[in-house]
Amino acid sequence: MVTSRKGGLVHLTHNDLDAVGGDAIHRMRFGPITSIFCSVGNFSQALDGIAAVAGNGTVLSISDLGYQPGIEARIRNVYEAGWQIEWRDHHRWSDEDRTSVEGFCSLLHIDTTTCACGICAHDLLPDSPVAREVARVVCDYDLWKHEDPRSAILGVVLNRWKNRDYVRDRLAEGVFSDRRIEDEYQDIIRDMEPKITKSIKKATIMGTRYRIAFAPLYGYPSETAARMRRDLSTDIEVLISGEGRFSLRSVPPISHVIARNYSGGGHPNAAGGNFDFSFWDRIRFRLFRTAPEFSRFVEIAESI
Repeated sequence: MVTSRKGGLVHLTHNDLDAVGGDAIHRMRFGPITSIFCSVGNFSQALDGIAAVAGNGTVLSISDLGYQPGIEARIRNVYEAGWQIEWRDHHRWSDEDRTSVEGFCSLLHIDTTTCACGICAHDLLPDSPVAREVARVVCDYDLWKHEDPRSAILGVVLNRWKNRDYVRDRLAEGVFSDRRIEDEYQDIIRDMEPKITKSIKKATIMGTRYRIAFAPLYGYPSETAARMRRDLSTDIEVLISGEGRFSLRSVPPISHVIARNYSGGGHPNAAGGNFDFSFWDRIRFRLFRTAPEFSRFVEIAESI
């Protein structure tokens, strides 16, 4: 994709609604570009791939992907390969994080008060009412405001990656819903409900300062966490895959701090990480829905 890139810009971003909205803003501003969606866990590998291709002055725009320990070496490699790096993000950065990469970036814009799509709209299309509306709807979902029903529908629809480019192209047109989006939403809701119910039934509640739920994840982490909080009156929800990857949501703004203890990161109220499950830990979690790591997680959360 990078070698055969089209246009004068490559956009490297996350893979959720915030990233899709940010990519729509880029396309509204620049037209056809090369878009690379990746998970937080694949960010480093994506940078390695880009660094292996001569940039020749092409802009690499990074959005909705935050600092990771050691990422500065990969950013330097991209810079030395001839890329012009612009980085827009809304995760929490320390002063040391910022200092370690800003020398390789022509632009580094960090703003924790909005979503990444909002930063893109501010920087790239500050006078566009359509871009502002896209950012407003996207931020409503990404920042867990839940005031605009359009954002909830788009967030659910993007649980299926096949819908990503379609939703992105509609947002670039200023369209937030149509028959295809509505049909996809209804189909996903039918699939989602039994999976959310299953997760809630298998939840294990721990903690004293905070009421923390640990549960297997069968899909739809944001929606499952929201329902779990409503039904179980939890403060923190930890939804875990069979291999130990987890999605974390919290009422107190500490998710990103907890996740850093598990090779992860994210936002104060939503983050992700990885439990280092052994083979027997995976078996135990599958059978009994618990693991030794849960006690340490509780200790970390309640010490913040």
